[in-house]
Amino acid sequence: MAEKAVVIYSGGMDSFTILNKAKAEGYELYALTFDYGQKHRKEIAFATRVCEELGINHRIIDITAINQLLQSSSLTSDIEIPEGHYEAANMKSTVVPNRNMILLSLAIGYAVDIGASKVFYGAHSGDHAIYPDCRPDFVHAMNKVAKLANYEPVDIVTPYLNSDKTEILADGLKMGLDYGKSWTCYNGREKACGKCGSCVERLEAFAHNHATDPLAYENS
Repeated sequence: MAEKAVVIYSGGMDSFTILNKAKAEGYELYALTFDYGQKHRKEIAFATRVCEELGINHRIIDITAINQLLQSSSLTSDIEIPEGHYEAANMKSTVVPNRNMILLSLAIGYAVDIGASKVFYGAHSGDHAIYPDCRPDFVHAMNKVAKLANYEPVDIVTPYLNSDKTEILADGLKMGLDYGKSWTCYNGREKACGKCGSCVERLEAFAHNHATDPLAYENS
């Protein structure tokens, strides 16, 4: 019998790559997508379609109630989404306080409940500058906590923790993945904006891989 694993699957290109990587490795996958009131809820629809195509057990969890407490992020409030590269200081407005700790806690609990030994999530080096809960120190600490918090040990698996978006995309392209099935833009409009930090990083990754992004962009 295949080993069970939970994947925190947003619908973005990092988690899309991890989902397919874990599937190729033979895990019985249980994908979790969280609706936390993000402006880019469009990613949830992309996640749903992919899981349906791949026949992966998929649950969408509504945790929008946390926005009664967390209103400082431009991803979940009326604050305008900043434009530019992730390393710019204004990108800190996209931080949702404690988001990954909240999502990982729920995913670990789900893993224990269904008897899964691993939780995959898409932390990578491109996020280290802005997002504290994507950095190696955080991931390693959460892995220790996950083993202390339950009788059943659960490993947090981050295949791309020390890789950047360019390297993640390169790995996915080697697997033959169609990135038109992923959504990255922080603005949930019909087309990707091409200007937010998430779009800029994605487009850079495609350029560095000498590949064309299949997503449609505004003003292109």
